[in-house]
Amino acid sequence: MSQDTLVHDDDDGAVDPNLPPDPSRRFWVTTACAVGGVAGVATAVPLVSTFSPSEKARAAGAPVEVDIGDIPVGAMKTVEWRGKPVWIIHRSPEQLAGLKSQDALLADPNSKRPGFTPKYAENEGRSRKPEIFVCVGICTHLGCSPTAHFETGGGGGLGASWQGGFLCPCHGSTFDLAGRVYKNKPAPDNLEVPPYQYLSDTRIIVGVDEDNKA
Repeated sequence: MSQDTLVHDDDDGAVDPNLPPDPSRRFWVTTACAVGGVAGVATAVPLVSTFSPSEKARAAGAPVEVDIGDIPVGAMKTVEWRGKPVWIIHRSPEQLAGLKSQDALLADPNSKRPGFTPKYAENEGRSRKPEIFVCVGICTHLGCSPTAHFETGGGGGLGASWQGGFLCPCHGSTFDLAGRVYKNKPAPDNLEVPPYQYLSDTRIIVGVDEDNKA
């Protein structure tokens, strides 16, 4: 697959920031697509741990405390919150630098589309701290689970300008390492950043922030 197929340089696919937000329609579907996506992540990038909260806590939608101190640079940890996979990525300095080169290729580089990015994540890295990125691992198109492709370059038909990110195997939507969607893709929005806060330098809590209390 050529770079032109997956990454475009024109503005035809830009997101209209005036559209009403609808994050509630995004959900983690247990389809072959989603299963394939999770399997792809496991082969693409090290996973530290997955789905540690109890069944009772998940069912209640309780906030989830996560130890991020054990995530190596360049690796990703997955936890479950409200029945959704939440990805926590420890980005390297090189990965952070690569974000700067992608703005012209993205549909919503500044996260102006309402409903998917808290105020504290309205920055280039879409994060409270540059190196740690937290997002809901559900494609904003039809609810599939994208796969991680952290390698740079044109491998897998992603194009020479690829600086690492995520590919939805169902319909080809691509996202950078800040969860920002590329232009002219089926996915209409960036990946959702959930409410979260730091409890310490090595622990966060997902599901709670300034506007969302436990």
